[in-house]
Amino acid sequence: MASNPDPISVTTGIDAPAARVYALVADLTRMSEFSPETDDVVWTDGATGAAPGARFTGRNRRGWRRWSTHGTVVTAEPGVELTFDIHSVANLPVARWSYTIEPGADGTACRVTETWEDRRGVVIKVLGGLGTGVWDRSGHNRAGMTETLARLKRAAERVKPTGLAGDS
Repeated sequence: MASNPDPISVTTGIDAPAARVYALVADLTRMSEFSPETDDVVWTDGATGAAPGARFTGRNRRGWRRWSTHGTVVTAEPGVELTFDIHSVANLPVARWSYTIEPGADGTACRVTETWEDRRGVVIKVLGGLGTGVWDRSGHNRAGMTETLARLKRAAERVKPTGLAGDS
């Protein structure tokens, strides 16, 4: 089983400012609201938010299967990009995930691209397949990314009523 040399990307338009969308994806503790596979994310080693070098632990699930990974933020550029690397509990490389945000011309909308780069070696591919029940990780992740971005879009576009007269 060779690593997938080509990253997989999914893009969607969101009717919300880039800063709002970035704030949602950069708050990794909320990732379980968006990702169909993420159960929980907690910052570790004193980190409290997305910044280069910040570390976190992710807990994931698929049906009855559960597993954890460790992540390190690589890029955290507000309104533009969040990228992080994922490693197994044995610190073996698993993946690089990126969210890039392109603001629209008027600043009220943006395009978000989620990218997954497979960094697993043979051992992690086999153990991951056994542990998660997913043997076609590329296809599985593409479907999950589509769902993640749809959920992110709904959250970012949600208008919170202020209760003031004249608000639309």
